[in-house]
Amino acid sequence: MDMRPNSDEARDIAYHFHGYTNAQSHAETGPLIIEEGEGIYVTDTHGNRYIEGMSGLWSVALGFNEQRLVDVANRQMQKLPFYHNFSHRSHGPAIDLAEKLIEIAPVPMSKVFYTNSGSEANDTIVKMVWYRSNALGKPEKKKIISRLRGYHGVTVASASMTGLPYNHKSFDLPMEGILHTTCPHYWREGRDGESEEAFATRCAQDLEDMIQAEGPDTVAAFIAEPVMGAGGVVVPPATYWQKIQAVLAKYDILLIADEVICGFGRTGNMFGSTAFEIKPDILTMSKQITSSYFPFSAFMINDRVYDPIAEESGRIGVLGHGYTGGGHPVGAAVALENIKIIEERDLVANAAERGVDLQAGLAELTSHPLVGEARGIGLIGALELVAPEGRADEFVPGKLGARMNAIMLRNGLVSRNMIDAMAFCPPLIVGANELDEIIRITTKSLKELAAEIDGTA
Repeated sequence: MDMRPNSDEARDIAYHFHGYTNAQSHAETGPLIIEEGEGIYVTDTHGNRYIEGMSGLWSVALGFNEQRLVDVANRQMQKLPFYHNFSHRSHGPAIDLAEKLIEIAPVPMSKVFYTNSGSEANDTIVKMVWYRSNALGKPEKKKIISRLRGYHGVTVASASMTGLPYNHKSFDLPMEGILHTTCPHYWREGRDGESEEAFATRCAQDLEDMIQAEGPDTVAAFIAEPVMGAGGVVVPPATYWQKIQAVLAKYDILLIADEVICGFGRTGNMFGSTAFEIKPDILTMSKQITSSYFPFSAFMINDRVYDPIAEESGRIGVLGHGYTGGGHPVGAAVALENIKIIEERDLVANAAERGVDLQAGLAELTSHPLVGEARGIGLIGALELVAPEGRADEFVPGKLGARMNAIMLRNGLVSRNMIDAMAFCPPLIVGANELDEIIRITTKSLKELAAEIDGTA
């Protein structure tokens, strides 16, 4: 790393406060600075080229140089660079996008509300759920149940719904009224002799037991990703969603589908809700909605959610919530063009087809002694690393993953270790040969990791 006083690396250390980074170690190791991108590849300031196996942050569906998105942003900047949606104001891109999102929704929806990030969207949903309960004359019905290892963002409310320890420690989270039920990871949470379906039944029973313990009249909503992302790419067991939804229906509890990662083709369906026959009342969208070319997010709600909120805003006189950048005309225009390209190029089908190759390639690696499980659906997957037999005490959680992550980067593949699970989430445009290269680098990196730890922890 270039640590000359005026180098980009040194200036980054001096002035840039990074998210999801160990601030102390960053002062010593410095940044990897990405200079440019092309297709599924990115290049750093030293000319090293990498396959971006994480689509940035699960999000760059169309790769890193889609000219049509650049052009539509430029045209919108020239025509109307900004306007808002407060006080009955609107603009064409926001209207067109809302109509399109309702059109492609996996279940009938009523309205679209715009925000700027997945975290903001889920934070706003919490407020809307509370607002709705008050409108219905049920002020006690405010609790929201999430899941352990679920990921829903980093604002005070959305981080509370996130079920990961590092999003809570020293932040005084989770806040009151947010609960976490069983993570549906059969490989890790299933009991000896317990079938996958029996595990799904137990997950649903755990949820029902929590609802009963809290009081059904106090629980307003349940939030979950169709497939967990940052919690380790956890694909739910067979019958899980069917049984969970039956419990929610029994107690009149809203279902929030967090599609921030799963939406817009990632699972081989336009929405993950379709893949698992989920019928949400509220659906959160971000990341691939613009291929992350522009910060943008939204959520859809059905009439069951919207009507009481609308009536309450009429009683009060205004809905006292909104964002300056919500529904930004440039972001909305980019989102529309992004969805148009996904449809024109049949990238959802490509994700399904290439996803078969990705999942098969990862499954083959389970024969390696350092791999405990391969899992995924479509173009999202993970390899769970395990310590060598008899040496588990030498490897604290995350140590293997961090080592593997560094080796993969050295070999030209960007991944992300979620403790000891290596994530794979290439852009939807990935081709068969590029997937072969992802698996080749991963295989090579596993061999190097095994050699590195042979005889030393």
